Amino acid sequence: MNQPALAGLDAPERDSVSIVDALIRRGRAAMDAFADSTQARVDEAVTAIAWSLYKPEHAEALAAMAVDDTGLGNAADKIIKNQRKTFGTLRDLMRVKSVGIIEERPELGLVKYAKPVGVVGAVTPSTNPAATPVNKAMMALKGRNAIVIAPSPAGLATTTHAVALMRAELEKVGAPADLVQVLPPPVDKEITNALMAACDLVVVTGSQSNVRAAYRSGTPAIGVGAGNVPVIVDSSADLDAAAAKIAASKCFDNATSCSSENAAIVLDDVYDDAVAALQRAGGYLADAADKEVIQDSLWVDGTLNRRVIAKDFAVLAAECGLGGKARGARFFMVEETGIGPEHPFSDEKLALVLTVYRAKTFDDAVGKVRAIMAVKGRGHSVGIHTRDMAHARRLAEELDTARVLVNMAHTFGNGGGFDSGLNFTLSMGCGTWQGNSISENLNYRHFLNITQLAVPIPEDRPSEDALFGAYWEKYGK
Repeated sequence: MNQPALAGLDAPERDSVSIVDALIRRGRAAMDAFADSTQARVDEAVTAIAWSLYKPEHAEALAAMAVDDTGLGNAADKIIKNQRKTFGTLRDLMRVKSVGIIEERPELGLVKYAKPVGVVGAVTPSTNPAATPVNKAMMALKGRNAIVIAPSPAGLATTTHAVALMRAELEKVGAPADLVQVLPPPVDKEITNALMAACDLVVVTGSQSNVRAAYRSGTPAIGVGAGNVPVIVDSSADLDAAAAKIAASKCFDNATSCSSENAAIVLDDVYDDAVAALQRAGGYLADAADKEVIQDSLWVDGTLNRRVIAKDFAVLAAECGLGGKARGARFFMVEETGIGPEHPFSDEKLALVLTVYRAKTFDDAVGKVRAIMAVKGRGHSVGIHTRDMAHARRLAEELDTARVLVNMAHTFGNGGGFDSGLNFTLSMGCGTWQGNSISENLNYRHFLNITQLAVPIPEDRPSEDALFGAYWEKYGK
């Protein structure tokens, strides 16, 4: 069930390059053994990977381990995340082809064949030490690739156990266990960088320092960006529905998700009613004194305080000394007017704190969203609660963002949802706006090389006049 031992791990000084090279060799051997698999066989292996986490006792055990190991989030929500993301990703993967001919375009004379990208090096975060490794492994195996996972040091024990469960399930169906491997402890920058340099594709979810390291590695890389989601509550919104969705999304897994709402920008004419709706949904509206205490508790020397981020609300409230006043609440609401480095509440918080802004007009709201994304999260995503689709379309047309979610609980729609057309994933690309190579949700296509077979078609050569005529008429030859 467990990954085979590697020689020399107990030595005082280890050779990270040699350790990684051994993992890569085993991955390539597993790929060779898996190379001739049919689509049905590949899908069976992907299903095995999914079941290794979706199985209720595994989802529960890994959720509890994740919270114990990292101190982030809560076990009940991580169980939901482990199963929901895995189930949704499996749904997506079972509906597509990834072996042999995957597309034919006879009108263009093209036939497309899918090929593996190779051994994938996957860097995964402490926020999702089970769900993200399984999610990436499912996508990698869909393309007949092998994967070596570099966990966050904080999530190492959870990820290692998740990998052991994946390997056991692969062995059960007769697939090579070495299609999924994990770096041995201790996992540090040295061995993670060695993996990035040795693999065929790097896929990074987590810290932006790891994303930048991946792009510097010399290996083709996919990195995703940081979130800091602003959501507009428009004048036409169903305020109670919007508040319920924002609260559910904000509170899920103690706001560990990069898709968690960090700011609500509320139009002036519905501001008081919207804040009241958020209070009914469990928000505690901080006064000026509370706001100062929350800020001092949430940031220490300009850095988010690990004692309170992604912790249960009772822990956060107690740390702020507001347990009595806030008893019964689910999250803090802090009213803010400023945006920028000198206003930390405009930044990502990874905690049960929602910043609330008042916007005079919709133009003002759009401006505030743009300014918030300039602080952090440009390219990631924006939400809006509205009955006016023209407002939603305007956000999509004007803002530097990869996703605009309309009337959704952001955490449950941004990375895929059963009422969202976005594919299930735990890794959201933010485009060149945030220095990423993709501006869509990570998906199985990113783990495929494509060969295009081209045959002659009837000549498709328009006349010069068809292409240049309008230009010549306007500007001359």
